Amino acid sequence: IKTPIMTDTSANNKRIAKNTLLLYIRMFLMMGITLYTSRVVLQMLGVDDFGIYNVVGGIIVLFSFINNAMVASTQRFLNFELGRDNVEEAQKVFAASLNIYLVIVVIFMLLAETVGLWFLNRYINIPSERTVAANWVYQASLVATALNFVRMPYNAAIIAYERMSFYAYTSIIEAALKLGIVFLLYSFADKLIAYAWLVSVVALLILLMYVFFCRRVFVICRHHTFAYDKRRYTALVSFSGWSLFGSVANMGASQGVNILLNIFFGVFVNAAMGIANQVSGAISLFVGNFQTAFNPQIIKSYASGEKERFINLILNTSKYSYYLLFLIALPCFICCNEMLQLWLGEVPPHSVSFCRLLIIFSLIDAVQGPLWVSAQATGEIRNYQLLMSFLILLNLPVSYVILKIIPIAELALVVRVLINLVTAVARVVYLKRLYSFPVARYLKEVVLLGMIVTIVSSMIPSFVYLCSTGWLMATVTAFLCIACTIMAIYTIGLKEFERNLVKSYMNKIIHKLKR
Repeated sequence: IKTPIMTDTSANNKRIAKNTLLLYIRMFLMMGITLYTSRVVLQMLGVDDFGIYNVVGGIIVLFSFINNAMVASTQRFLNFELGRDNVEEAQKVFAASLNIYLVIVVIFMLLAETVGLWFLNRYINIPSERTVAANWVYQASLVATALNFVRMPYNAAIIAYERMSFYAYTSIIEAALKLGIVFLLYSFADKLIAYAWLVSVVALLILLMYVFFCRRVFVICRHHTFAYDKRRYTALVSFSGWSLFGSVANMGASQGVNILLNIFFGVFVNAAMGIANQVSGAISLFVGNFQTAFNPQIIKSYASGEKERFINLILNTSKYSYYLLFLIALPCFICCNEMLQLWLGEVPPHSVSFCRLLIIFSLIDAVQGPLWVSAQATGEIRNYQLLMSFLILLNLPVSYVILKIIPIAELALVVRVLINLVTAVARVVYLKRLYSFPVARYLKEVVLLGMIVTIVSSMIPSFVYLCSTGWLMATVTAFLCIACTIMAIYTIGLKEFERNLVKSYMNKIIHKLKR
């Protein structure tokens, strides 16, 4: 094994900047396509069929917890070995991961075609005339999900090598293909069934693109062997085994609550939840792309023994993640009703309140992503996962009891927000014990500054919105949100040397424009 040597810090920072830019170009294109597609799909399917698609998809996601655990394991071990410059071991990790994913697909299909199918037809609240359609959608969703499982090790290889250009291009192609599906729906009598099966065709096309590219470009993906190496398989399965607790907990908190809402209130509430998930997902792309560019460097810096760079990456990624998300979250939160009317035309009941609660949840979540990646980097995740999973799983029993006592749908999401806040506190405390995480620096540089930026940015836009009505003032409020947030981040949220970097960068842009 070669001596762990990290490349020049400046080169790493430039790579992060380039990858972030590519991912943001991808994000803006995908966001436009996805938001337009969601609007047309809702209009074409109707509220009930849209709700059916979301709740059926939720059952499928519940059975994908094994896959989610392996994603974390594959990503961690590939990044770790490449951080140590050990290509041979990375190649063996990839081959073992792919073999495990193939086994996961078999287990997933068995569970979904037995327990999942029984649960769908026994407990899910679906109009009787749409039961057959729901079962067809279920089968199509199974195929699409299984294909996405097989794609995961290739996706992990692309991120580990930080080849975000291909990742960005294929994501845009995938979104464009899904946009094409919308126009094809006019040709089908049952648009719900057609939509589900066409989505699975897109999943197959994207998988083929990933396999072809990775096997051609990355040496670790070229040789696939079924040889069994107990040590390697044990390491991967052990890591993913503990990650499994987190996957189960997160699935329970999101899709489990979605099913609870269906049981208590019916598919029309699932339609509102589907809209809220679309909005929070689109907003979270802002921080997700940013963290995707940073995560490989966090793990590689730990693998190479660069402790100071490791800590700085965690703190900076957490802080900038919150700022980037808040920049778009504030106008969406304040002007949520007007934005949904502009996007959807007819807004399903509960959509506005659901969106606002999920935006708050996403903001709390934004600062936690780098903390979870840092725990992954250490490889010591058993006790960490047990604690986090226990707290997150509290969503289901607490939500059930509260909805039984007070049948108000929004309370289920209020519970999610509060438990996420508790989890954030517990995560920081535990990481202090795991690798001497600098809690005081984190509270000062990330949490405190984030709270001040939030309060200062919100004051003027909130006052203007509450004192006015109409589309014109809502538009003015949205622009005020962005302007106030940028000013607050620049004057309060950044350190002096960070402000100087921004000034230098802006001067370079102005100088180029003057040429």
